[in-house]
Amino acid sequence: MWFQSGRRRDLCAVLYDAGELRGQQLKRRLEAHYGTRIDPQSFYGTLDALVSKGHLARRTEDIHEVYDLTERGEDGVESYYEWLTDRVEAGEEARPAE
Repeated sequence: MWFQSGRRRDLCAVLYDAGELRGQQLKRRLEAHYGTRIDPQSFYGTLDALVSKGHLARRTEDIHEVYDLTERGEDGVESYYEWLTDRVEAGEEARPAE
């Protein structure tokens, strides 16, 4: 099952594009995308949930936590992309020509 939470989907999409990132790097990229600050406690809680569900892997590098998508996470991003592409294409076909 894929996520109903947009933030979880967006975190996975950022990692799909970037590969592994430190938690703070990931947070900065998501904040830049949203154009707003994200509460650190909420952000890291979201990462913990993604790790516990098997969508992300976490490892420690020096003093930093580094995150990467698992195969399950990659499959989820690809599946969501296909679903979203189908919705957009169907919407374009349903619109009257101008």
